[in-house]
Amino acid sequence: MSKNIIQVSDDFWNIRGSFRVGGVINIGTHCSLIRRSNGKFVLLDSYPLRGAVKRQVFEATNNGNDVEAVLNVHPFHTVHVATTHKQFPNAKLYGTQRHRERAPSLPWEDLLVEDEALHKIFKNDFEFSIPRGVDFISANESVHFSSVMVYHPASKTIHVDDTIMYLKLPLHMRALAPIPRIAFHPTLAMALEKRSGAAADFRTWAEEIIDDWGDAENLCTAHTATLLGRDNHGRSIKDRLSAALKKVSGKLRSHQRRYG
Repeated sequence: MSKNIIQVSDDFWNIRGSFRVGGVINIGTHCSLIRRSNGKFVLLDSYPLRGAVKRQVFEATNNGNDVEAVLNVHPFHTVHVATTHKQFPNAKLYGTQRHRERAPSLPWEDLLVEDEALHKIFKNDFEFSIPRGVDFISANESVHFSSVMVYHPASKTIHVDDTIMYLKLPLHMRALAPIPRIAFHPTLAMALEKRSGAAADFRTWAEEIIDDWGDAENLCTAHTATLLGRDNHGRSIKDRLSAALKKVSGKLRSHQRRYG
């Protein structure tokens, strides 16, 4: 197995990739390959597969023909969509409105990835959640907070882009943050809708996620790292998410004081 493929379970693989800001700083990215209960596969997010990673994925998926859908779950993760579609041309292609606008020539399915009707199609294998109280597609191009989060109950794995991060710094940087932790993306304050009740809506949504997905053992995040149950010798993901929500309580109170 390539070092860039993390086998989370028998039916879930997280593929780690690189993404350089300004062509210099590698903040990383990812996609996940999941075998559904019907034997077919779904890709969450787009990333070009090369070398050993491509060979292994194509061997597992009947040369790519058993990948039946690609779900692009983050509005601002658009760079690799065309390449992934070229590698899996028979897979149904789903994305947000921003994906469609950025790549209008691609054969997008009618349903958007955030549509409840789409979620019902995949309900036997996945649960979906969209943060409330925040802009899904922010007018500020630098605010990448919101995404469609996906939970795969069979493997107890959450796949998420940006909204939630697992902060695990390299060894040479551990002095800055020695204890790995789960956190909400730092653009939360800017992402909150400028209206009364937005902060309360976000808090309620977060509490629901913590409760509904409380049995999660694995967390695959885009730009930071993957937390696997078999390597987790600390608090549960549920407890870590509760701590993350507590840590942003000041931001939520500040927003509530200003907007109600």
